[in-house]
Amino acid sequence: MDYREKDSDRPVCLECGDEIMYGRTGRKFCSDSCKNRYHNRKYHYSRSVRLHVLGALDKNYSVLEKLLRLDIRSISLGDLAQMGYNKEFVTSYHKVGGHDEYRCFDIKYYCTSTRIFRIERVQEED
Repeated sequence: MDYREKDSDRPVCLECGDEIMYGRTGRKFCSDSCKNRYHNRKYHYSRSVRLHVLGALDKNYSVLEKLLRLDIRSISLGDLAQMGYNKEFVTSYHKVGGHDEYRCFDIKYYCTSTRIFRIERVQEED
């Protein structure tokens, strides 16, 4: 058993709270495993949110691409939701005239309260 008093000048590990007994004076972690645990815990939520949003955008894009392949240019929001489309996830929104224009990457469409219409791929400008 170690009966030494703690040296108050030594830094303390941000993850486990143990004193850091060696290394440079500005060191924040006692080991690589404490450093990894700290950063994994700290960034877990933001990574999971990003993955959720990217997954939803990918699903929306797949649904819109399928509609384009089937040459469907207008569909009700109910039918679209049954296909797995989530209208909350888009990559851009613009007010164009009296319509709301939405985009999911390179596919644009116009939306009313019950339907989306004029689904088309945006052409690359030279």
